[in-house]
Amino acid sequence: MSRPIIPAMQSAARALGLSLGIARLPGPGEFDRAFQEMASSSVDSVVVTEDGEFAPNFRTIAALALQNGLPSIGAKEYAEAGGLIGYGANILALYRRAAYFVDRILKGTKPADLPVEQPTRFDLVVNLAAARTLGRDFPPTILARADEVIG
Repeated sequence: MSRPIIPAMQSAARALGLSLGIARLPGPGEFDRAFQEMASSSVDSVVVTEDGEFAPNFRTIAALALQNGLPSIGAKEYAEAGGLIGYGANILALYRRAAYFVDRILKGTKPADLPVEQPTRFDLVVNLAAARTLGRDFPPTILARADEVIG
């Protein structure tokens, strides 16, 4: 099954003149092998999605990316778990907004009558400890725009 983000990522990669490889793993037991294969191939970096398989394993995935010298990006929580960069919707803002919708439903509004909303706030988290491990620096412009700098 193709997730909506995959075609968007492929399109963005093509626009930048990059190729995008997609690895589908049966489970966490395959992470070590997958990262060893990526490190020994032409993979330059790793994008970690918030899938149910990955989110509980962010710390393990971040450690494997660093061990294999691969820069990586994922959700804010991924960077907090040791990944290089985190970028995504502000989860606390989404929870607050969900409370508003629950309140409206409890007061009698039909769920079908509520608008569909997209996140409006996105957080950028950079992990300096991970950057040092990879022998990389963040440009000052990225550090200035970051919502959170770790390490």
